[in-house]
Amino acid sequence: MTGPETVPPPARGAPSLEDALSSLQCVLVARRAGTGPEPINWQQYDVLEILRVRGPMTPSLLSASLGVSRQTVSKSLRVVKDLGLVVQAALGEDRREQTTSLTRAGHVFLARNARGRRENARAAMSVLDPDEREAFARMCQKAADAIKELLPEQPPQRH
Repeated sequence: MTGPETVPPPARGAPSLEDALSSLQCVLVARRAGTGPEPINWQQYDVLEILRVRGPMTPSLLSASLGVSRQTVSKSLRVVKDLGLVVQAALGEDRREQTTSLTRAGHVFLARNARGRRENARAAMSVLDPDEREAFARMCQKAADAIKELLPEQPPQRH
């Protein structure tokens, strides 16, 4: 009788990029799971965070940026809007096209809930010298931009 097939352990040395990204993702998800942004869920938090990082956006751009449906974004926006964390305003003549931006209360909420992000940054800074920090930040953004291209295209919305 033979046992289950075993996979040999990876060779010692530098991890592959795939393994390094997987490891980083696992650690960041585990850290995130330990600190919930009450009174909202993580999907709603992600809407706020992308608005903090990228500035005011239309719901369709938010949908594409987060890789979720327009309906999912609309549900999240309804909650954070009711909490006074975002405001929506019409763009130009077409009243159907709205831009969403953080309110002062939204900025304050994100500042209060940024502890985990700051702790992660401090931990990374503690093991990187200033040149490595700058290079790592550039590389992370470059990789994030490339990975973002893998997000599915959202179908056009019917009005």
